[in-house]
Amino acid sequence: MSVNPFLLIMFCTALLVILFLFTKLRRVRGQLSIIEEALEDIKSGNLNRRMLTKKNDMTRKICYGINEIAMNSQTQLIRQKQSEQAYKRLMTSISHDVKTPLASLVGYLEAIESKIVAGEEKDEYVHVAFEKAHYLKHFVENLFEWVKLDSGEQIFHFEALDLNEASRDIVADWISVLENSNFEYEFDIPETEYLMRIDVNAYSRILNNLLQNVLIHSKGNKVIFRISENNRQARITLTDNGKGISPDHLPHIFERMYQCDQSRSAKGNGLGLSIVKELVAAHKGTIAADSTPDKGTIFTILLPKSL
Repeated sequence: MSVNPFLLIMFCTALLVILFLFTKLRRVRGQLSIIEEALEDIKSGNLNRRMLTKKNDMTRKICYGINEIAMNSQTQLIRQKQSEQAYKRLMTSISHDVKTPLASLVGYLEAIESKIVAGEEKDEYVHVAFEKAHYLKHFVENLFEWVKLDSGEQIFHFEALDLNEASRDIVADWISVLENSNFEYEFDIPETEYLMRIDVNAYSRILNNLLQNVLIHSKGNKVIFRISENNRQARITLTDNGKGISPDHLPHIFERMYQCDQSRSAKGNGLGLSIVKELVAAHKGTIAADSTPDKGTIFTILLPKSL
């Protein structure tokens, strides 16, 4: 009995196709089994698990997608842990910054209430208690402002204002404070009008916090405030002749709750400069600090002119 060659070729071809598909199916089933195992591993918390695949594998895109999901989840987990650690440090720092002056305040008030002190000593105790209460008030205000900025809940009201006039109004209020603190001062502000979109309250806070920082931490006796401008941006610098900031501390001074005086013997709460940085960023600007130990510090703010 003769066999039709065409049918034979068709049969062999069909057989080869079936074998090929069967082989592919077995490989896909094996890959799906590996994928299932990997997903269970990732689900159990092993975010280091990765899928290995070959260029021609039918499940290649699925494996790449699983790897990407695992890597993104791992990155988010690392950030979450870092954030948790940061907030733990923040809470510890806040606890210290509130508990210590509060305990001291209570102690002074108890001494006054119990009439342990009298006369000039009592007046001195009242003065110290007042300072402690003022510090706590200032700390709480800064803390609430920083929380609003950090959570994005701070509402800004930007309007076209003369930056130079606004700056003069702000620094003018500091003249008596600087003089009473035996500080020499130099204000170099252009007389020309320079219109910018600014939130005047936020801008006031920026300058007030920087000047307050100089008074509290610089240990100097002179401050120079200068503004220079062009058609693209305004450059604002605040320079002091104080003790400066060491290279180890300089990169961290705008971090929340960071204090160069690790013993916390100095005044301040480590929030002022972090608030300044957030407020400058809200104006699409930048702030940087340059310092030489025992010679002084320069804070430089760049604000874009965008009306």
